[in-house]
This record gives sequence, structure tokens and C-alpha cells, in this order.
Amino acid sequence: MPKPLFIFILTVALGITAIPAWSALNVFACEPEWGALVTELAGDNAKVYVATTAMQDVHHIQARPSLIAAVRRADLVVCTGAGLEVGWLPVLLRSSGNDRIQRDRPGNFEASRFVHMIEVPTRLDRAEGDVHPMGNPHIHTDPRNIARVAEALAQRLGEIDPGTTYQSRLKEFSTRWDNAIARWQARAAPLRGIPVVEYHKAFSYLFAWMGVQVTGFLEPKPGVEPSTGHLTELLAQQKTKPAKMVVRASYSDPRAADWFAERAQIPVVALPFTVGGDGASKDLFSWYEDMIDLMVKAAK
Repeated sequence: MPKPLFIFILTVALGITAIPAWSALNVFACEPEWGALVTELAGDNAKVYVATTAMQDVHHIQARPSLIAAVRRADLVVCTGAGLEVGWLPVLLRSSGNDRIQRDRPGNFEASRFVHMIEVPTRLDRAEGDVHPMGNPHIHTDPRNIARVAEALAQRLGEIDPGTTYQSRLKEFSTRWDNAIARWQARAAPLRGIPVVEYHKAFSYLFAWMGVQVTGFLEPKPGVEPSTGHLTELLAQQKTKPAKMVVRASYSDPRAADWFAERAQIPVVALPFTVGGDGASKDLFSWYEDMIDLMVKAAK
């Protein structure tokens, strides 16, 4: 055999044997915040597929074939739970044929199980609008909840993929996150006690952490579109309980917020609801910084 050909064959053979034996964990994240958190904890050890974007209302997602295919490949599904994805996630799980990620299996992770839920209804009545029986599912807007979920998620990642350094990455992330929370608390101090009108109960956890006071909602009931009559009543309330700003999620229809803000002569703040909600929200850290900065600027 000619020497150059032998060297070429040997090089190819060595290259093939040098391919690492491990493969990245396939993670299906229902929302961008959990995809971002998996990336922080797993790095290159996970290949993350995010099912929704920050400009979608996660209550109303279609169980598309592409989502079913992604769930079928997944080693781990990371979602909020608490009924947030009830309209589409069960269809994906049933259609996937993937036993690893079914409910109550190790490959199925619900973040809401690891935090304290607020706004849990005392009674269930559809006449009260789109009420979540387990409480407000938008847990990710409180940074302390991110820290709690991170600990549980790193533990679960290690159970599914033993031997990988998820705990060391958790420790590094937690240090940076705790420092950031202290910085954000100082930055958000001027917002404590400030009255706001909110479009939907999307930022309840954030406002509870900040100490922001919500005086009313543009929606007459959760999930019910604002009506002129309700907005007029809310506007009259400004005389006795004046709000300083109107807050809505960046994905929501701006018309009701703009109508109210123009007549009340207060600013509208369109907050990114999760990572990717605007150009500044690139990851979990920049997302929180952006939300706080937008609120502080509006308060001035």
C-alpha cells in the first residue's frame, strides 16, 4: 500500500476513534426561561429545544407536528406545570410515544412543584374567568423562584445524566444569581409601594418581590378581553387610587393599555415576559435587569 494512502487511512481511523462516547442530553423546554436555565446549568452537555417564544401567549399554543417530534426525541421535558400548558402539553406527551418523559417520570420536570404558589383560588368558577386551580403559574418573574428551581433542576439533570458536573455549574450560577438579586433589589428600591395598573396577572410574583402595588387590571377577569365599560370604570378609579403607570407584557395587544394610559396621562411599560421578550433580554440575567430598568425609568 502506498505510504500516503496508509497515512490517510490511519488518520481517518484515529479521527473516528477520537469521537467522544457521550452525546448531549436532549431537553425540551416549554418556555424560554427554562431553556435559558438549562443552558446555564448544563452548557454543552444539553441540546435545548424551546417550544415557545417570548412573543407568544403560552396559554394558547398549538400541538404542532414539529413539537411532537421534538418531545419524541427528548430525554427531559422542562415546563412550568400548574396547568399553564394544559391546553397543549398533554397532547404532545401522549402523541410522542416517549415513555421517558411522561408525567411523574424522571424525564418530566415541572418547575412549579418547587416553589410557593400565590393567588390560589378558594373556589373554582368559570364565571370568574381563566382561573388556574393551582395558583398563578407565572412563577418565573420572581428571581428567588429561579434560584429554587435551579437547585431542583440541577439535581434532576444529574439523576438522568450521572457523572456530569451539573452541581459545580449550579454552584457557579447560584453565586452569580445571588449577587445579581442583591443588585436588583437595590436598583428596584424606588419602586416599593408604587401603584400600577396591570393588563393581566402576568407579573404578580415580580411585583410581590418588588413591593409594587397593583390597583387594578385592564382585564375585567383573567383571560377576558378589556371592554370599554370596564376601562371607563377603571379610569374613574384614578381619582381616588391613582396609578403611576400601566404595565403589560410585550406580547400582549397594546390597544387597551394605550387607551387607558392616554386618558390617565400615565406611561405604558411593555415588559418582556421572558427571555427574548425584547432586544435587551438575551438571557436570564439581562432579562431581569431590563424589566427593572424599564420600571424604574417609567417611575421617574
